Amino acid sequence: MSVKITALEAENVKRIKAVALTPSPTGLTLVGGNNNQGKTSVLDALAWALGGERFRPDAAQRDGAVAPAHLKVTLSNGVVVERKGKNASLTVTDPTGRRSGQQLLNAFVEPLALDLPRFMESTDKEKADILLRIIGVGSELQVKDLEIKGLYDKRTFTGQLAAQKKHFAEELISYPEAPDEPVSASDLIRQQQDILARNGENQRKRNQFAQLTDLLERQKKVVADLEFQLSTEKQRLTTMQADVKIAQTSAADLQDESTAELEASIRDIEETNRKVRANLEKARAEDEAAQYASDYDKLTGQIEDKRAERMALLNGADLPLPGLSVEDGVLTYNGKRWRDMSGSDQLRVAAAIVRRLNPDCGFVLLDKLEQMDMTTLQEFSAWLEAEGLQAIATRVSTGSECQIIIEDGMVKGTEPPAEKPQPAPIRKGWTKGAF
Repeated sequence: MSVKITALEAENVKRIKAVALTPSPTGLTLVGGNNNQGKTSVLDALAWALGGERFRPDAAQRDGAVAPAHLKVTLSNGVVVERKGKNASLTVTDPTGRRSGQQLLNAFVEPLALDLPRFMESTDKEKADILLRIIGVGSELQVKDLEIKGLYDKRTFTGQLAAQKKHFAEELISYPEAPDEPVSASDLIRQQQDILARNGENQRKRNQFAQLTDLLERQKKVVADLEFQLSTEKQRLTTMQADVKIAQTSAADLQDESTAELEASIRDIEETNRKVRANLEKARAEDEAAQYASDYDKLTGQIEDKRAERMALLNGADLPLPGLSVEDGVLTYNGKRWRDMSGSDQLRVAAAIVRRLNPDCGFVLLDKLEQMDMTTLQEFSAWLEAEGLQAIATRVSTGSECQIIIEDGMVKGTEPPAEKPQPAPIRKGWTKGAF
């Protein structure tokens, strides 16, 4: 069973003159009153009594008090804690009557239970670190968070590159009419030279035909002039006629090829190749953009997988309160960050975490609950009772919701204690021979 506060007696502590209270063993015990009446002094007295010197108020002694501060706290495990005397010396007595000290209290008193605002005012990361320390998955979760962050940063960079490449590709000009590959000027020139060579051969044959025709005419004249040489020249004539016939037949069927298209291609080759290069650059840019987009989608899938692993890790942990989690290094409850939680949810989360820090500590001290409406107070008290927790809290109010009302450092309706006369100092007289 966790330890609860059974009773408190306090005198001359801060604004307290004399207060005695018996809080409810579970649920919410509200200490009410107007401002500057001593409500918070009750919590400070409990914290000092149970938490040790680090919780000692700066001005522990009530102003104007003759008697020193006195504190007595009785706990449900039978331990009695008392501070009294000029130096407010600590005495801790266990159920067997054996006396001890602060070390015994430290075993079942959680410091944050005495100073819950310290937890509530800590940073989101500090709250998350405390929770992770409690459930024992802090290091594993940190690894998952670093992996997720690395993938997220990589995905963000990849997405930016994909968008840039896509924008770049969209702005590039393409030429559908251009060939798929750059045109070689040397190939076109070689083709042109081949055609010119063939055309030259044709011209040579035409020249040969003209020459032979001229020879024929001259030979006819020779035959006419040299009839005496007829026999010899006739044979020669016959041969020449045969050659002429062959040459004529060969030349008649010849068709010259045009080089105009190749000449135009040679003239336009640089423009054509510029268009080809432009098309290739655009296609390359589009391919790069598509690749980066694909990489982005893959990274998104990896991030989702890591988040699922992270969630499985948290789901498998023994959390102090259902709905608690850590997202991006920040504590959340039912998906909400601390600043977005209601006041009651913040108290519920803080109380659950503090209890888990030390399960033997069954109480928490809360200050300034006036921000809670009656419904919220009732809901919070019901939750405390269901959890077996005890909460002693203050509220600026004198209404019926407060079990105890403090007025001028005392429980309303009680008589002020009589001042105990201080013993006069003993004066030792002088006796001869005595010291």
